Amino acid sequence: MKKKRLALLGYGYLNQIVANAVRDDILPEYEIVGILGRNPEKTKQASEYYGCKACLTIEELMELKPDFVAEAASSKAVVDYAETILKGGSNFIILSAAALADEKYLEKLKNIALENQTRIYLAGGATGGYSLLQTALLMSKNSIDVKITSKKSPQFIKRTPFYSEGLDKIQKPERVFSATAKKIIEEYPYVFNVILATSLASAGPEKTKFDIDATPNFQGDDYRIQVEGKDVQLDLNILSQDYSIAGWSVVVILKNAVSPIVF
Repeated sequence: MKKKRLALLGYGYLNQIVANAVRDDILPEYEIVGILGRNPEKTKQASEYYGCKACLTIEELMELKPDFVAEAASSKAVVDYAETILKGGSNFIILSAAALADEKYLEKLKNIALENQTRIYLAGGATGGYSLLQTALLMSKNSIDVKITSKKSPQFIKRTPFYSEGLDKIQKPERVFSATAKKIIEEYPYVFNVILATSLASAGPEKTKFDIDATPNFQGDDYRIQVEGKDVQLDLNILSQDYSIAGWSVVVILKNAVSPIVF
């Protein structure tokens, strides 16, 4: 069977998980054809290790005719390159979903994908459950209440705009943010890409409520998704020890894209 051609946009921790899944035959249906990374030296080393091409521009990457481009770079990379990727005939797997907060831009990318018979895949990351969320949405005739709550350590909160004096000494959980998915992307998009993607799969960015609880002695990522619909209720809790789950969610997309059985 002819292998699918996979290109990597960004070569940090998350796309290394994807690349290693190809190397270790978890994704035997794929071959890595090129890498476009921020650090040319690191990208060259990676290309030599995986036997593919190190690219300096998106045009050079697209000359390799990839079937899929997996992004684990930044929202800026999505904005800069998404149109070129989709018009070039490649499916685009996005982790930095905050770039899609602009509804007009998202609609533009949808139309480009339709015109070029390509697809945009949003990776599940630390929340996932998108098929369940969409099922609840359809069952409830496009009206559901969605609330997402994230636990974060005070040490993590210290690196965000939501820190206040004394938070690192709390003895019980304390809420430091409460608004919408749209608002968190406006104020701090760097970590919460997955919240935007989850909202797009459910009630939408402006109607999805999002809370952050600073939680003492906590490590990892914890997200609780609560859905109330006319005929269905969901209560999903996802705990992961680190953010590698985002990289593995890309592996799952690639696996399902070529599998005779899709979960």
